[in-house]
Amino acid sequence: MDDLINSDSMVEEIKQILTDARQRTAIQINSELLTTYWNIGRIIVEHEQQNRERAIYGSQTLRELSKELTKEFGKGFSRSNLQNMRSFYLVYPICQTVSGKLSWSHYCELLSISDPDKRSFYEKETINSGWSIRELKRQIETSLYERLLLTEGKTNQETVLALAQKGIEMSQPIDMIKDPYVFEFLGVPEDKPIMESDLEKALVAQIEKFLLELGRGFMFVGTQQRITLNNTHYYVDMVFYNKILRAYVLIELKTKKLTPEAVGQLNMYLNYYASEVNDEHDNAPIGIILCTDKDSIAAEYALGGLSNNIFASRYVYYIPDKEQLIQQIEAVLNEWHENN
Repeated sequence: MDDLINSDSMVEEIKQILTDARQRTAIQINSELLTTYWNIGRIIVEHEQQNRERAIYGSQTLRELSKELTKEFGKGFSRSNLQNMRSFYLVYPICQTVSGKLSWSHYCELLSISDPDKRSFYEKETINSGWSIRELKRQIETSLYERLLLTEGKTNQETVLALAQKGIEMSQPIDMIKDPYVFEFLGVPEDKPIMESDLEKALVAQIEKFLLELGRGFMFVGTQQRITLNNTHYYVDMVFYNKILRAYVLIELKTKKLTPEAVGQLNMYLNYYASEVNDEHDNAPIGIILCTDKDSIAAEYALGGLSNNIFASRYVYYIPDKEQLIQQIEAVLNEWHENN
């Protein structure tokens, strides 16, 4: 009997059953909550439509409704939350389009985005990447959508539609690239000089946030990974592995603008990894140079004609100006319309 009670396998099996049951229960509760809030929103909207005179006093109606529901059912029915339920129904008029993979808090955050394409992108990417509320807020605040649209200057109606419908499609190396990368989580003043070694240490110290900024599928391998050629040691600043693309990702950090020398060095590292580190299941390694600035023409010549996948992107220590990014996107889209 003691052997049975002390059996590790029995304990683990029971723990797994309880964990699975809790997860199923949580999913069911979340699904019921979303359906309930959607229906409350539906009733509010239908009431407004049927009583057009009273619709003028919508704000007052929600205030009174909030008092009644709070008195009967407790917290969760503030006027702002009822307004979110109303918006929830208007934005998602078909209940089946609501995903049970997202919480009510996720949807409240998404409802704050007026642009339907942008909102759809963040919704799809939250599901695909499993973002928490905090992570979703951070991606919205750092303008991930706008940054992706501006990467490589390829913004057009097709890229907007693709992001809205599918989120980030990780099918080729360029899909993982952003410009700029945002390191606001480091708390480094924009005008403060910093050494490359210190930048590397700071990113490692905040590795979870750095992985979030890099994107989906990244696993951290290590820093200063040694490569030895003809008894000479070289060191790759940071090495990751992307399990979606099945490729090593080598990152070189530069606290200055892009130089051809940096491209040549990283190209050598990629050749080494392709020959000596990759196994039969790995795709060609990918290189990213993160620098403070890059001249587009110089970058084009430095990166052009290489057989390896090498990309250069800027990084900043502050959250970019969203309005400025939007203006850049509009300019690129207008140019695209004129040429098509």
